Amino acid sequence: MMAVRLLTFALTLIWGASWILAKIGLDYMGPFTFSLFRFASGVIVLFLVLFFMKRLSIKQIPLRDLMILGLIQTAAVFLFVAYGMMFVDAGKTSVLLYTMPIWSGILAAKFLDEQLTGANILAMILGAAGLLLIVGFDLNTLTDRSVIIGDLFILIASVCWATANIFYQKKFKKADRLQVNAYQMLFGTIAMLMAALMMEWGEPIQWTGMSIFAILFTGIAASAISFSIWFYLLDSVDTATAAMSILLVPIFGLVFGAIFLGEKLTTNIIIGSSLILIGVVLTQFSGMFVSKKKKMKNFSSPEKF
Repeated sequence: MMAVRLLTFALTLIWGASWILAKIGLDYMGPFTFSLFRFASGVIVLFLVLFFMKRLSIKQIPLRDLMILGLIQTAAVFLFVAYGMMFVDAGKTSVLLYTMPIWSGILAAKFLDEQLTGANILAMILGAAGLLLIVGFDLNTLTDRSVIIGDLFILIASVCWATANIFYQKKFKKADRLQVNAYQMLFGTIAMLMAALMMEWGEPIQWTGMSIFAILFTGIAASAISFSIWFYLLDSVDTATAAMSILLVPIFGLVFGAIFLGEKLTTNIIIGSSLILIGVVLTQFSGMFVSKKKKMKNFSSPEKF
């Protein structure tokens, strides 16, 4: 159990730090180019792992579905995020993106026939209030409208992430998680290559120790290795408990952004972030409660005996 806790802490720490390094990486190259190099390095590591584990074959997994998942989960989410981060602080980016569980709850009720509980509805209200405090404050006080555009791109990325979660549950519930992640990341990276060639061809790339470190950390540590840890946690504890752990990521993102990048923690960001995090907590606790009810129902069902 101690190993699981240490891995959980390491995972959230790495993901929290990745926002800072992603923001730094954008100082050296365009957002699409950075995302391309980031995930290309992650793909190489994942396929090396699959090769040595002799799990490269994916005959049982439809390529079409993997391509769709890659376009949504990797390409759409991280291209929108990378572009939005050109105008938005790293800490605030992590908070806006991690509204994902709230959108997931809404989409699960629609497409997976999951029950929309009172806690889910309250979570949505709190999340909306938090977003209004953060984005609405930007809209009223900032003269540079590019920040608003950045906020919106990151929120779109959050909805794409939630959509990818629903698609994964519908199409890949019994598939090898490591294989799915590696191949969807591959197809997403191919889409990033096309985006980088079309949008940023000829733009300068500064190769320095810091830019290379930012790419390798976000691509290998924060993507390939961290997702492997995440899959291990999903196999070691229940999904809702594992999902609760990611709530530390935006907190680390805010703290690291303030310490290392000098980002300001304004009152509206602190209060808005707190409301969003409370909403996400309610969503996860609601999920655990529903899960327990299902387990009790299945246990008491006559068909089980």
